[in-house]
Formats: sequence, structure tokens, C-alpha cells
Amino acid sequence: MKKISFLYMALMCVASSVAQTTPEEVKADLNKSGGVYYAYPVSEAVSTPAPAGYKPFHISHYGRHGSRYLISDNDYSQVSDLLHKAAEAHALTPLGKDVMMRVDSVMKEASGRGGDLSPLGVRQHKGIAKRMYANYPEVFTDSSDITAKSTVVIRCVLSMDAFCEGLKEENPALDITRESSNRYMHYMNYHSPESQAYTSKEWKEEYRKFEEEHSNPDRLVASIFSDPEFVRKNVNPHDFMWGMYWLASGMQDIETPLSFYDVFTPDELFDLWQCFNYRFYACDGNYAGNRGLLVANAKPLLTNVLETAEAAMLSEKPSAALRFGHDGNLIPYAALLQLDGCYESISDPKDFYKVFSDFKVAPMAGNIQLIFYRNGEGDVLVKFLHNEQEKSIPVKTDMYPYYKWADVKEHFLHQLGN
Repeated sequence: MKKISFLYMALMCVASSVAQTTPEEVKADLNKSGGVYYAYPVSEAVSTPAPAGYKPFHISHYGRHGSRYLISDNDYSQVSDLLHKAAEAHALTPLGKDVMMRVDSVMKEASGRGGDLSPLGVRQHKGIAKRMYANYPEVFTDSSDITAKSTVVIRCVLSMDAFCEGLKEENPALDITRESSNRYMHYMNYHSPESQAYTSKEWKEEYRKFEEEHSNPDRLVASIFSDPEFVRKNVNPHDFMWGMYWLASGMQDIETPLSFYDVFTPDELFDLWQCFNYRFYACDGNYAGNRGLLVANAKPLLTNVLETAEAAMLSEKPSAALRFGHDGNLIPYAALLQLDGCYESISDPKDFYKVFSDFKVAPMAGNIQLIFYRNGEGDVLVKFLHNEQEKSIPVKTDMYPYYKWADVKEHFLHQLGN
């Protein structure tokens, strides 16, 4: 890998300090305490003009599905059923009765939709597509070669469709090939046997102790249930607190305009988020304890990105390769690319949130875009967007956010072990 300049190292240090998460940041926007349930943070992207003579010709994209309902109907019903059982036993506080009525309202929208893409998820992907079209119109001509592939999970398929429809609303003449097939799962959603063995057991005991320390449900349970005997016989305080956390976190992703954050203190939400964040860092990120097994899951995807980019450079047509998958794909991909704020490796759980924040790396509809530029002499540059924001990688450049493709390709091959 090429030596990194002093100026670049200074810029990286500044960027890394900005990327760090603090308790105050999460408490200031409690939606962030939802971790990967954080609804896509739409913000105006600052697009640095390309060097003179360079025009975009190819986009390589990987996006997580958009906002969805909680993963299972049971995530809603187990809380609802317990609250109704308590109501029949006259064991709810006034707050508990109010929470039960709110859950009933949520059930009207969410019942039968566990794991489904929500209407907000559709809007997110259409919006990202429209901004992509507006920022890089040269890529989306009537003759462009545009492919879209998703994993076989329906929320990813529908995210792909929403994205493609967003593009076609801007230019109905676009011809976009859409596919969802097991044929592509070997790079779209790869998990090695070694990484699966690790995530199935190896990290769990240390995590269990961390979660036990950071889950303190007694205050919350007492605020909802008025009868200690009912709690003793019917309520698992730990499970109830986590059930309420999932409900609270997921409300930002659906249409019912209610909140459950008032059931928690900000400190409780921050502690629960630390646990949730721990899971993703240990089981998808560059946690020192997983020996790189999880980041390596993104190598087939990066190989495909390389291959499609090389093919695009040989073609006279502008092109885009659009891919749609999951947080468990986006997080290791971001770490393998070594995007700023996505790949630091530490081992102490109490510090995980300082170097890795799941809501920053993989919110709902989170995405990574590589934008390729070429000049009249055929010289190729590339820049990196993470959630539509320009990002750095540890490769020398004197024209950030643009990098010479030859240097980036060398970086990629090094990451792949070639």
C-alpha cells in the first residue's frame, strides 16, 4: 500500500474524532438509541466538484433494505398480550394502561407485517435514487447499462423495486435489469462457516455479562405494573424491558405517530443501545475478538465490485450496478473498505460505542456508493459515499474526496489478500 502523507494522516485524525459517538449525542436524539432501527438520516450532501475534465461514468452501490416493521409479529404481540393479561388482573398503573392503548394502536398497523418493508422504507429508497440521479445524470442516460440485484428476502426485493422506480420516475426511458436470485447470494449475503461458528457461540458469554450489567428493568417494570404478585408470577422483567425497547426503537420506521421513549430514562436507552451496538460490532464488525472472520464475509462482495468496475471501464456505455441486502452485509463491507469510522478494532466492550456506532454505519436504507470518474485520456478516479456523505479511506490522495483508481484497486487487492 502506498505511504500515507502527513496531511492525509492529519485529516484522518480530525475525521475520526468527529466520527466518535458520545452519550450526549444519543440522548439528544433518542431515535439513535434504536441502533440499526435508526431511520435513514436524510441530509443535504455536499458534493465536492470533480477535478477539471473528469465526468462520472459508473456507480457501484450496495444498500441495506429500507425501514421495516419489527422482525416478527411476536415482537409486538408478546408485549400486547402481557399488558392485556395485566389489565384483566387489574395490575396496570395509569402509565401501564396508557402504554397498552398505544400498543393496541400500533398493532392495527403492524399486525401481520413482521419483517416487511414499511411505506417509509419505500420512500427512503426512492429518495436516495432521485438524489443519485440528480447528482450524476451522466450515468443515467437512455443507453446506460443498469443492473439491480437483491437478496431473496422480500423487503430487499421491494427496496430494489422502489429504488429502480425512483430512477425511472426521473427518466422513464431507463432500462434496468432487476434480479433476485440464489445465483447471486454467494456475494450478496455471504457468511462463511467459520464466521457462523463464531457468531453461534464464541462471543456470547462475555456479551451476556455485559447485557446483564446494562439491563436494569426494575424501575421500568414498577412504572407499568401495579401488582408485585402479578409481576412475580407473570413478568420476566428483563424480557419485558427489551420488548419495550424494540417497540420504542421501531416506531420511527412505521406510520403510526406514537412514541414509547417516555417509558425509559435516557440513561436506560443509552445502556440498552450499547448492548444492541455490541452485538453488531462483535458479530458483523471489526471487533478485535472475532479475528477478522466477520469482515472477511464481505470479500466476495468486494470482488464483485472490482469485477463490475473493470468491466465498466472497458465499456463505452455509462453504467450502474445496484445491490440490495442487509445490515449484516453493509457493516463488514464498510469495514473491509476501511471507510472512516467503520473499521477501528478494539476489544474492551465498554468502549465499543466510541469507535463503532451501528446507527451511523447501517441505519435503515444505509448505503455505500463508489462513484467512478474518467477524463478524455482514460484516467479514472473514484470517490466514496457512505449514506450519501463523502468518506475517506486510508489511501494517499492529494485531491480528496477523489482517489486515483489505480491506488484504490491496489488497496482493494491488499484487503482481499491478493
